[in-house]
Amino acid sequence: MITKGSGTDKPSASSMVEVHYSGWTTDGQLFDSSVQRGETAKFPLNRVIPGWTEGLQLMVEGEKRRFWIPAELAYGKNPPAGAPAGMLCFDVELVKILSK
Repeated sequence: MITKGSGTDKPSASSMVEVHYSGWTTDGQLFDSSVQRGETAKFPLNRVIPGWTEGLQLMVEGEKRRFWIPAELAYGKNPPAGAPAGMLCFDVELVKILSK
């Protein structure tokens, strides 16, 4: 955990959430960041990579964590075009649970 959250509720596997995040490959290349874009991302947890679905269910609102996600729980060893391969690192802040 990077920062302790202020909430007590945790999202479910199908919750809609609002997050801030940055993602890197293991060689340190930043490949995506809502923080750099200056706007949060909103999505249902059942529509993201399995590592995010699993990890975000352990968090409460306001919490920041670093996820080290193996390829099997990310985009796989042979990802679709434009997606990074291998293990990935994400810093994720659960801003808000929009729906359970």
